[in-house]
Amino acid sequence: MELDPTVRKELIRQISGTIKPSLRIRSRMKVTAWEATVNLSYLMKRLLDITISTAAIIALSPLFLLTALAIRIEDPGPVFYTQIRVGQNGRHFRFYKFRSMIMSADKIKAQLAAQNESRAGVIFKMKNDPRITRTGRIIRKFSIDELPQLINVLNGDMSLVGPRPPLPSEVSEYTLEQRKRLHVIPGITCLWQVSGRSDIPFTDQVRLDLEYIKSAGLLNDIRLLLKTIPAVLTGRGAY
Repeated sequence: MELDPTVRKELIRQISGTIKPSLRIRSRMKVTAWEATVNLSYLMKRLLDITISTAAIIALSPLFLLTALAIRIEDPGPVFYTQIRVGQNGRHFRFYKFRSMIMSADKIKAQLAAQNESRAGVIFKMKNDPRITRTGRIIRKFSIDELPQLINVLNGDMSLVGPRPPLPSEVSEYTLEQRKRLHVIPGITCLWQVSGRSDIPFTDQVRLDLEYIKSAGLLNDIRLLLKTIPAVLTGRGAY
């Protein structure tokens, strides 16, 4: 995760300023040390992602199988639902979920646009969405539908912790401030996910995501992962 050469050069320029040439070496060393710290932090986060996601996939494989069977029995069709989502720095990637809606859900969405309960717009939320199957309501309540994203984590498209990855159509409506969410790798869980999930208005989701980005760190990620467990078990704000 090396700094862009232009950014690195600008950092050196700012730190160096008009100081004496004899001190410029120290300035360059500071930038190098800072860059090494960032790289180490990224490496530690990546190791945590790989370790936990691999262990979780193995441990939860029976649940994966039972969920897949329930989906196929109730509404025959693909077990997984895939979408194109926007990741770090605007890069698109294929996003995986267990299918929780009927097969024609995307076509019906346009007909439900007027019933969008997201006051700030941008995202679509509806508590009693008629497209959700009975199995879908259960797996959504306990976030089981999100488990296939562990594959996205292994692929490096996502992290365990980070802002949720948006749809390209949502990003097209973002303000410059909201686009700051794309500065980091998106995650399965985040600050607003453990604070009320879909009950959190979009503007507050953005605020909490930016708050996370400013204070991101390995210990903070571990704390959020631990908070995710009770949030999932209670099912508050999941729909």
